[in-house]
Amino acid sequence: MNIIENKTYDKERALYNISETEVRHCTFAGSADGESVLKETRNIVVDQCTFSLRYPVWHAKGYKIKGSVLDEKTRAPIWYSTAGVIADTKITGVKALRECADTVIENCEIDSTEFGWKTDRTQMSNSKLTSEYAFFDAKNVSLDQVDFHGKYSFQYVENLEISNSNLDTKDAFWHSKNVIVKDSVIKGEYLAWFSQGLTLINCKIIGTQPLCYCEDLKLIDCEMIDCDLSFEYSAVDATVKGYLESIKNPKSGVIRVDEVGAVITEESIVESKAQIIISKK
Repeated sequence: MNIIENKTYDKERALYNISETEVRHCTFAGSADGESVLKETRNIVVDQCTFSLRYPVWHAKGYKIKGSVLDEKTRAPIWYSTAGVIADTKITGVKALRECADTVIENCEIDSTEFGWKTDRTQMSNSKLTSEYAFFDAKNVSLDQVDFHGKYSFQYVENLEISNSNLDTKDAFWHSKNVIVKDSVIKGEYLAWFSQGLTLINCKIIGTQPLCYCEDLKLIDCEMIDCDLSFEYSAVDATVKGYLESIKNPKSGVIRVDEVGAVITEESIVESKAQIIISKK
């Protein structure tokens, strides 16, 4: 590969359309304040570089970013790019990773509102992600050992798998389809309303009014802490360990729980045909 190293670039499209190139120890910043410094690149490696300019990696095909920093000035840093690996990197630019495909993220620290929108085939592992709106309308996402903090996460996502992760969120998984979460902690409010095909395995769920208006909902050996008014109008097959604060008007299915504070069946707008089995009355 060609090598570019120890340079500083600040002009627009500074390295536009380069290919088969390794960019090492370079700085993309300066008074010219140029955009799109690595736009339309092919088969590049970016190693230990610093970015402080807008839209640095757009329409890239075959790229690897490692040991680098993309700071808050790198607005929308990675868009419309495919076949990328981002490793050991810190990203704080807003709206990172939009409409990208085949992206692998490893050992990264990312703080970016609206992260991962409309992406396809994203894998993230051993990383920390902070994002107010994460993975909106994304498809085929895999997260493993991810520490996530946000609010309105995974809305309209389709085909998502999460394992061994901590999710501190709010309205997660709204209108999602085909989601599997296992061996994880999910803390938030109004979890997964209007979801279809959500499966939670060996998870700890914390927060008010979870899992309402769901279709094809499955819980396998989960804990539900501080969860009141759970399962309203949901079609559910659930096994809940320990104490559950309350269940309200589940639509259909079976809910098995060790203990429950209250089962509420009043003011329902649909007939509740769900079976509730309480093992420790």
